[in-house]
Amino acid sequence: MEIELKLLNSNSIHEFEQLLKIFHIVFEHDVALPSKEYLQNLLSKDDFKVFVVMVDGTVVGGLTIYVLHSYYVEQPQAFIYDVGITPDFQDKGIGKRLLKEVLGFCKKNGYSEAFVEAENDDDDEAIAFYRRTKPNSEMKALQFTYTFD
Repeated sequence: MEIELKLLNSNSIHEFEQLLKIFHIVFEHDVALPSKEYLQNLLSKDDFKVFVVMVDGTVVGGLTIYVLHSYYVEQPQAFIYDVGITPDFQDKGIGKRLLKEVLGFCKKNGYSEAFVEAENDDDDEAIAFYRRTKPNSEMKALQFTYTFD
């Protein structure tokens, strides 16, 4: 089994669409994919990163990063969002390897820190996964969301 980690670019629409389909399954989303043009534009932004993990040339998971800029420190922070591995490849160490390599990318590229959130109410598997990756700290927080029509 050949495992490869890939940072996507604006020409990686096919891999990004494959990852989004995996996210639909893993996170039980029921929303349509945006247009290819929108996805290509998103992938071209400096403050948005997408990493996929491929097994034998097929996307089996990945994650996204929103690059945040702080006024406390000069280095950016990485907000890791939506870490997902297709169910057939879960519990094989692929997610842990993906996160480890992405954290290495962040360190190598001068990020001050990386963080990821998991919903406290109903995401016990994700919480257990992140705890196994040995983070430096853990914090409980409440999120307040405002939606607009």
